[in-house]
Amino acid sequence: MAPTSLTTTAAALPAPRRAPADRWFRVHRCRAPRAARRLLCFPHAGGTAHLFHGWSAHLPDDVELLAVRYPGRQDRLAESCVEDMAELADAVTEALAPYTDLPLTLFGHSMGSAVAYEVALRLEARGLRPAHLLVSGRAAPHRARPAGVHDGDDEALLATVRGLGDYQAEVYEIPELRELLMPALRADYRLIEAYRPERPAPLRTPVTAYTGRDDGSCPPRSVGAWSELTEPGRFALRSFPGDHFYLVPHEAELVADIAAVLSN
Repeated sequence: MAPTSLTTTAAALPAPRRAPADRWFRVHRCRAPRAARRLLCFPHAGGTAHLFHGWSAHLPDDVELLAVRYPGRQDRLAESCVEDMAELADAVTEALAPYTDLPLTLFGHSMGSAVAYEVALRLEARGLRPAHLLVSGRAAPHRARPAGVHDGDDEALLATVRGLGDYQAEVYEIPELRELLMPALRADYRLIEAYRPERPAPLRTPVTAYTGRDDGSCPPRSVGAWSELTEPGRFALRSFPGDHFYLVPHEAELVADIAAVLSN
């Protein structure tokens, strides 16, 4: 009999009992007595809410930070990954209901940019227009060119991940962690590569796009195409030194820029 794997063991465990909103978001309370604004952050493919754990220290005291917890990882490991963009965006939008009482800005990195955009569309349709959409490290939906990476073997998929930068790539070299993390990584790539809106709907929400100057995965022109998905004069493009994961070494500078956007 084959030994029980970490993935099999985790899948057998019951999901933690949480309220729907608590299950979907890691909430970092603001330092002020009451929050005045909220920032909701969406991780990249294979990523977790942990990417944003240090952001609160750089945000204004009255900003409450929420980071999305995708199913199939960390404390939602026992749940199935979501492999359909509409299903994921619908679920996040529903879970946001208790958090729409304050101005809400959405930030997404890489795959998270596309998810944030879809959530913004759904919020606008409900008359809950976000204050701002911030997208990072991702071509506009109609300019993205999926490469079919999710259909390859593990080594091909990991080669793609390593090509994006060094951020946490080393965890896939540890066999136990690799077995634990690969299902979510592959599911996320399947989701984002199947997401191909030919005519994405424009937003009324202003959009700011961020990119690493050495990020070969999304050329500046494809990132600049986010300007086509908001009203004229409501788009800005910012760049930072670094690769696809520029936001890790330049966290303080990026969050300072985001704080300025929130203040406006």
